[in-house]
Amino acid sequence: MTENTGNQGRQPSVLDNFKPLLVDVAVPLGSYYLFKDAFGMSTVAALAWSSVVPAVRTVWGLVKERTTNALAGLILVVNVVSLLLSFVSGDPRLMLAKDSAVSSTVAIGILVSVRLGKPMMTAGMKPFVVKGDAAKEAAWQRLMSGSAAFRAKERVFSAVWGVTLLAECVARIVGAYTVPVDTMVWLGSLILVAAMAVGFVVSGGLAVGPMERMLAAEVEAGRAQQPTLAVAA
Repeated sequence: MTENTGNQGRQPSVLDNFKPLLVDVAVPLGSYYLFKDAFGMSTVAALAWSSVVPAVRTVWGLVKERTTNALAGLILVVNVVSLLLSFVSGDPRLMLAKDSAVSSTVAIGILVSVRLGKPMMTAGMKPFVVKGDAAKEAAWQRLMSGSAAFRAKERVFSAVWGVTLLAECVARIVGAYTVPVDTMVWLGSLILVAAMAVGFVVSGGLAVGPMERMLAAEVEAGRAQQPTLAVAA
């Protein structure tokens, strides 16, 4: 009987995984209407101050975790630049359009990382697939070093998210210049949530599901070899 020694500590719940998305969507959306309707700020000022939250949350996440990765660093840079642009731009439609800079820059960064063979999204996907299991972690390393099919699915996962975020960017830019500003504030958030949902479903079907099956098969193959190795020893 194999003992799982890797599942130490609490595994992230669904709420834990979606909490950053909820914060980056719900808080800026609510703060915009609060600043504009309750405090009487102009549309431009309300848009500018409501964009502070995503940048602050990203910085706090990096400080709290004390670790960095390419994706987190890219998001931080884009959020900070976006925040600075919020305070110098006087056009509310341009300020709405600049929000898509986060999606487009991250999307392009992800697609470039796929092209370079170092998919950015792997850092977020791997813990979800491995789930802290030592046997799965070992199987993951074996597949990464010896399975072209497994590595191809890894690239597909990031590619799906890159294309999804790029499409979301285009939709938000079009909306920023064709939809009333007050409507686009909440519609932009809805577009982002819809894009995330599509990304989860498509990447799950094309990449995560097949990778989990390959991982499970590799774990079983590793366990089947253990008795043989024990006898040979």
